[in-house]
Amino acid sequence: MKQIPEVSSQFQPQPEASFERLLNTEEAATLLRIHPKTLQRMARKGEIPAIQIGKLWRFSSATLLLWQEEKFAR
Repeated sequence: MKQIPEVSSQFQPQPEASFERLLNTEEAATLLRIHPKTLQRMARKGEIPAIQIGKLWRFSSATLLLWQEEKFAR
């Protein structure tokens, strides 16, 4: 019987590791309470943190909330 080699612990998934789902333009605009076209324009100009995947824009909710807090903190 062939024995399977042990996988190094550095390649095993960590239980605390998780991935945040990226928001589409509609969801992110709702979160920020702005129009989706305004959000897309801001993303194109680099005024707001965003990721462009092909023609689509994606947004991290945590990053958007931090950006909003820093932008409007007084």
